[in-house]
Amino acid sequence: MVDTSSWKVVIIDDEPDNIGVVAFIFDFQNVPMRTANSGETGLALLREEKPTFLLLDLQMPKMTGWEVLKVIREDAQLKELVVIALTAHAMAGDREKALAVGFDGYITKPISPATFIQTIDEIIQLRIKQ
Repeated sequence: MVDTSSWKVVIIDDEPDNIGVVAFIFDFQNVPMRTANSGETGLALLREEKPTFLLLDLQMPKMTGWEVLKVIREDAQLKELVVIALTAHAMAGDREKALAVGFDGYITKPISPATFIQTIDEIIQLRIKQ
């Protein structure tokens, strides 16, 4: 069983249904969570919240997850944040591309509730070891 007691998460995703599924899992684990439905709002929330990690949708209008990550990695206050791509785009090479540009992990939608928490923990642990 993963110890999630120290976790605090921000999710940036423009689809309420996607946020709802993730929120259900985090609520069950008693993980505090804040959400934003756009990149711009999410960046402001990150500076306010200082979460353990960010789950970031890649395909959003106005500001994509790729663009949000670029801002995060160039921001002295946010650059060390663990950022996990959460995406429906699961084409060959997408995971490698995401990791190459600075995402710490890559989780595809629809998520698997049975392995979601464990996968996030593995990504966080891997980042800590670096």
